[in-house]
Amino acid sequence: MGSSKNKMGSTFRIMISFFFFILLISSPNCLVICQLDIDLGPLPLIPDLLNFLDQRLAIVYPIIQTFKNIITSDPLGITKTWVGSDVCSYTGFYCGTPPDNATAVVIASIDFNGFGLSAPTLDGFLDQLPDLAVFHANSNNFTGTISPKIANLRYLFELDLSNNNLVGTFPKAVLALKGLSFLDIRFNSFTGAVPAQIFMQTLDFVFLNDNNFVQTLPQTLGSTTVAYLTLANNMFTGPIPRSIGDASASLREILLLNNLLTGCVPYEIGFLKETVLFDAANNLLTGPLPRSLGCLRKIEVLNFAENLLYGNIPEEICKLRSLANFSLSDNYFTSVGPECEKAIKSGVLDVRKNCIRGLPEQRSAAECAAFLLKPRSCLNSSSYNLLPFEKLTN
Repeated sequence: MGSSKNKMGSTFRIMISFFFFILLISSPNCLVICQLDIDLGPLPLIPDLLNFLDQRLAIVYPIIQTFKNIITSDPLGITKTWVGSDVCSYTGFYCGTPPDNATAVVIASIDFNGFGLSAPTLDGFLDQLPDLAVFHANSNNFTGTISPKIANLRYLFELDLSNNNLVGTFPKAVLALKGLSFLDIRFNSFTGAVPAQIFMQTLDFVFLNDNNFVQTLPQTLGSTTVAYLTLANNMFTGPIPRSIGDASASLREILLLNNLLTGCVPYEIGFLKETVLFDAANNLLTGPLPRSLGCLRKIEVLNFAENLLYGNIPEEICKLRSLANFSLSDNYFTSVGPECEKAIKSGVLDVRKNCIRGLPEQRSAAECAAFLLKPRSCLNSSSYNLLPFEKLTN
């Protein structure tokens, strides 16, 4: 017992000496401070510092403990496991080896998904874990803004902050994360504009839906390499950029619903050969549907409900074999052909609340007349009869 106390005391004296040495080199008043007679009181958990598996774990230990102390709600008792020097056994923390040292052990991944933790900020925690590669914190109650210091997380490739109460503008620091492939900040309260550069990053997943972003969709949208892009439930304005066709090699799902998009549906959407889901419902889009949408050979869900679209529904779209859900309800279409009639009967095509005579659940004649009497037109109107796949095969 005596030996243990001596060892503990010796260790603590070394720590204190080191502490005062740091003060000596960093503070001009150090000499005065160092001469004070300090009552050390009960010894802290300093013996645990000797038992860390790796020095890098010892460095992040106080960062974790500081974050633990600001957590105001922990309904699952997660932080009760954040005790002692075995940081790798803490619930939600996962260790691994960093790219720069195959023998080191570091906190490589954090998964707080569904923990329901509450804290006033992530600053001083997320941005202070230099070896972090994955950070998932879906469905918690974290608030505050995102520190620009996350730009220093050189290994980070997955960042999920969704379904929290985060505020401020788009965290532009993510643009500096060259290895980032997964960005999910949906269901928060971010405001302002989304940097056009985000669509020029080499990302695979970008989820920005259910925030308060306000801006015109940038032309750089077509430069994206993402497979899954969700911009729904914001306040994006302007037309769908014609450049969207340039994302044909990668884009599998795009959600644009519940925004304030205007203009006509661009012909270039027909180039999206890999897309299986395209949803632009509940916007202010107008004009006819381009025949080019009949070239979406992998499309399964196509939704333009609750817009201001009119004209004939192209038969080429209704012929698509992969199409399982084609919603055009709450528009002003006036006619369908035999292929689309089949799609209606099979339940694939929904044309309720349009202006198609002879079909049930349509708008009143007066409502249709009031809409159709107003002159409307689209730029590049000749493109609405073009089929990209015909161009490729001829």
